[in-house]
Amino acid sequence: MRTRTLGGLCLLGVLTATCMAGPPFWGLVNSAWSLCAIGKRQSPVDVNTSQMVFDPFLPPLRLSTGGKKISGTMYNTGRHVSFRPDPLQLVNVSGGPLLYSHRLQEIRLHFGSEDGFGSEHEIDGETYSAEVQLIHYNQELYPNISEASRNPNGLAVISIFANIGPSPNPFLTRLLNRETITRISYKNDAYLLHDLSLEDLYPEAFGFITYQGSMSTPPCYETATWILIDRPINITSVQIHSLRLLSQNLPSQIFRSMSDNSRPLQPLLHRSLRGNRDPRRPTRRCKGGNFRLHVDGTRPPKTIV
Repeated sequence: MRTRTLGGLCLLGVLTATCMAGPPFWGLVNSAWSLCAIGKRQSPVDVNTSQMVFDPFLPPLRLSTGGKKISGTMYNTGRHVSFRPDPLQLVNVSGGPLLYSHRLQEIRLHFGSEDGFGSEHEIDGETYSAEVQLIHYNQELYPNISEASRNPNGLAVISIFANIGPSPNPFLTRLLNRETITRISYKNDAYLLHDLSLEDLYPEAFGFITYQGSMSTPPCYETATWILIDRPINITSVQIHSLRLLSQNLPSQIFRSMSDNSRPLQPLLHRSLRGNRDPRRPTRRCKGGNFRLHVDGTRPPKTIV
C-alpha cells in the first residue's frame, strides 16, 4: 500500500519533515490552503464510468494557435516538469463543456516511480504511468491566471493519460528528448524549446469525461473544469526513466527523484460526471467530428484512420 505525495513516497505511520509538507497536511500548515482539507469539490478523483451521464450535445474540443507552432520554456520546478508557452503566443482551447475561451498557461507532467502508476486521476480504478495536464485560464472573464484561479469558471484543465508503449507520442518526444531533459536535471533549471505542434499531443480520436473540481496543488481553489481524455497516449520506458532521474532538489543537495508527484485521490461526493461517449456502448469506436480535436488556423482537423 502506498501513500501518494507530491515529490516522493511517505511511509505509512511515519511522520517525516517531507510528509508534513505533503498533501495530507496542506490544510493545516497554511490557513490560506484550508480548502485542501475541507473542500467538497477537490481533485483528483477516481472516475466511475457507471455513474457518468452521457451528454450527446457536448461539442468537440477546439484548439486555436493562430496557425503557428508554439515555443516556450521547460522548467524543473522541484515538484513538476513544467512547460510554459511564450506569453506573447496565444494558445486557446474552447468547446466541450467550456462556455468561454481559455488560454493555455502551463503543461505539467505527473509520473510514478514504477510503470504501473503515476497519474493523478483514475478511471474505474485504473491508473496510468503518467498524466499530462494542460492548465488554462478563462481569458474572457479574467486578466490572468492568478485572478481566474480564485473565481468561478476560472480554470480549465485537460488531462491526457500516458502508458508505456513502443510508439511514443510525437509531442512528448520533443519535450523529453535527451538534449532537453538533461538541461533540467535539478530544481530551477530551465530550457527553451521552439516549434512545437501542440495538436500532436492529443490522440487521433478520443472521447472525454468532464467534472467540476479543484487544482491538485495548494491553495486548492474549487474553480476548475476538468476534461479527462479517455484514450491514453504512449510514453516509452526510456522517456519515463529519464523523468525519474530529475531531482526535486538543487545540485548541492541530496538527490530526491521527482517521481510520485501526485496528490491522493479525493472523494467525488455528489458531483456529476458527464461524457461525450455512451457508456452503454464502451467498445464503440470514436467516429466523426465530435471525437477529434478541431484545430483553428492550421491544417484541417485530424482524420480517423
